[in-house]
Amino acid sequence: MEHFEIACLVRNSAGVLTRVSSMFTRRGFNINSLAVGPTEDPALSRITISVNGDENIRSQCIKQLRKLYDVKDVKEMISEERVGRELALIKLKNLPETRSDIVSAVDIFRCKIIDFSPSTLCVEITGEPSKINAFITVVEPYGILEMCRSGLVALQRGCSYLNEDIDFRTANNEARQ
Repeated sequence: MEHFEIACLVRNSAGVLTRVSSMFTRRGFNINSLAVGPTEDPALSRITISVNGDENIRSQCIKQLRKLYDVKDVKEMISEERVGRELALIKLKNLPETRSDIVSAVDIFRCKIIDFSPSTLCVEITGEPSKINAFITVVEPYGILEMCRSGLVALQRGCSYLNEDIDFRTANNEARQ
C-alpha cells in the first residue's frame, strides 16, 4: 500500500477534529498520524493527516473531506512538492557501556539530548519521518524506554499554498458567528 498525506484547512471551533476523524472511522480508513494546530488566521486550523491506502482510498478521503461543512480546503501533499517535519522524543537507557555510542548517534543524526539522568537519556529529533525511523533503528539495541512522535506537519514548496483560494474575511466572519 502507498503512503500519502492530506492537508486540510478547517474552521477553528470545537468538534471539528471529531467530525474529521469520524469520517475516516466510518469508512474504515486508518490514520497513521494526525497533527493539528493554528494557522496564520485565528479563524482556521490546519490538520495534516497521514494515511496508507491505494488510489481509491486516496481519492475517497479527499472527496469525503471536501464534503464536510467545517473543512475549507483540502490538498494532497505530494512528497516531492512539500517540506515536511516530524518531532520525536525518545527516552533511552543510559548505561556507561553504551553512552558514547548513543551520543555518537545523536551527533550523526543532529539530535539533541534534552534530559540526562543517571539511568536515562531523553533525545529530541526532528526531520522527515524516514530520518526518525533510521535513528530509531540505530538506537533500538540500546534500549528505548519510551517514545512519542508528533506526526508529520508539512507545507507545499514554492509559491503555492493551501489557502490561496480562501477569502479570509469570509472565514473570519463565519468563525465569529
